[in-house]
Amino acid sequence: MALLVQKFGGSSVSDVDAIRRVAQRVVAARRAGDDVAVVVSAMGDTTDDLLDLATQVSPKGPPERELDMLLTAGERISMALLAMAIQDLGTPARSFTGQQAGMRTDSSHGRARLLDVTPSRVAATLARGEVAIVAGFQGVSEDEDVTTLGRGGSDTTAVALAAALNADVCEIYTDVDGLYTADPRIVPSASRVTRITIEETLEMAAHGAKILHLRAVEYARRFGVPLHVRSSFSDQEGTWILVDRPLTGTLHPDGTARHTAPSPTSEDPMEDPLISGIAHDKSLAKITVVGVPDRPGAAAKVIGAVSTAGVSIDMIVQNVSTSPDGLSDISFTLPEVDGTVAVAAVRELQHELGIADVLYTSHVGKLSLIGAGLRSNPAVAQRMFGALAEAGINIEMISTSEIRISVITDQEALEAAVRAVHSAFRLDAEAEAVVYGGTGR
Repeated sequence: MALLVQKFGGSSVSDVDAIRRVAQRVVAARRAGDDVAVVVSAMGDTTDDLLDLATQVSPKGPPERELDMLLTAGERISMALLAMAIQDLGTPARSFTGQQAGMRTDSSHGRARLLDVTPSRVAATLARGEVAIVAGFQGVSEDEDVTTLGRGGSDTTAVALAAALNADVCEIYTDVDGLYTADPRIVPSASRVTRITIEETLEMAAHGAKILHLRAVEYARRFGVPLHVRSSFSDQEGTWILVDRPLTGTLHPDGTARHTAPSPTSEDPMEDPLISGIAHDKSLAKITVVGVPDRPGAAAKVIGAVSTAGVSIDMIVQNVSTSPDGLSDISFTLPEVDGTVAVAAVRELQHELGIADVLYTSHVGKLSLIGAGLRSNPAVAQRMFGALAEAGINIEMISTSEIRISVITDQEALEAAVRAVHSAFRLDAEAEAVVYGGTGR
C-alpha cells in the first residue's frame, strides 16, 4: 500500500468525459490498495474565461482580492464534479477547498506563497479509506481572505500536500507522457525522458519548460518529494524526477504504479545521458542600458530600480569598459509583460547616473540546453553554437550554469533554433510524441 497524491491539470478535467476518465483512474488506484489524495486544476480554459469576465466587468482592472475570490471558483467546480464522479463509481470521496485543506498563505493576492500546510481534514478522510480531493491553486491568508498561488499553482498545491502527508509519490498528470527532450509541439520527434535529476528539472522549469511549475519543483527539492510526471490519457509510465535517491515505477495492468528504488546495474549508467533536454521561452524582452559609469554601485542601482518595481530579471550581461571615458553597457532580459514598467524605472536613473540611453527590444526568445553532463564535457558548447551557426541563427546573449547553457535569439528564429540544437545532439526518437489534450497542461 502506498499513499499517492495525484494532480490533474486543466486538460485532464476539461469536460465530463475527461472527469469520468480521471475518476476511473483514481478509483483503480484506490481499489489496488493505495490511499489517494487528488489535487485538481480548473476545467480547460475556465481560469482564462473568468479573467475575461473580470476584465469586462472592471475594465480599469479588478480589485486583487475580488479577483482571487472569482478565480478560485474554477477549481471548486472541478473538485466537486470529480468527487461526484468517484462516488458514482462506488468509492467514497470528499472534496476540500484550499482553506479546508489547510493551505495557509501570505496576503499577496494573485501570487501568494505558502506559509504552512496542515491538512488534518484530508488526513482524516484518507484514514477512513475515502478519496480526498483538494482544489489546487488556492489557499487562505492569515486575515482569512481567499488567495491564489499564481498560474500553475496547482502543481505547488500538490507537492505541498504530498510533503505534508509524507506521501510516497506525487504524480503530476498532464496531456503528454512525461518530460521530453524538447516541446513535442515544436519537435514532434522529441524523446521522452525516463529519469531526470531534480536540479535538471529546476533548470528546465526556470527556463521555459511548461510541464512543471518552478515553485512546485523548488518545493519538491526542499522537502524531498518524489515526482512522477505522466499522462492522464494513457497508462504509460512517465518521467521520474529523482530527489534524494533514484526511484522507478513498475506499471501494473490495472494502471497503478508500484514505487521502488532500483539497484545500480549496467542498464542504469550513471553518466548517461549527456543532455536531458532543451527548454525555450518566447515571453521575454531585453533592455540595454547604454553608457553606465563603470564605478562601484552603478550596476546595483540599475538592477535595484528594476527589482523595486517588482520586475524579475533573468539573464544579465555587463561588458568590460575599455573606453577612456569609463563607460560600460548592461543588458538584461525580463518578462515581456513587465517591459514598460522596467524601462520607466531605469529612465528615472538616467540623469542621476548619467546614462546615455535605454534601449528596449521586445519579442526575444531564449533557448536553454540542460544536462548534468555539461559539467564535464567542454565540447557541448561548441556543438550547440555550431548548430545555431549552421542554421543561420544569431546569438545576442549567453548565460551558463554548471548544467545549463542559455542563449538569447530573435523570437521568430527560436523554434528553428530548438530544432537545430535538438538534431545536433541526436535527441530525436524514432516515433513522434503524442500530445493528447492539446493545451500543454
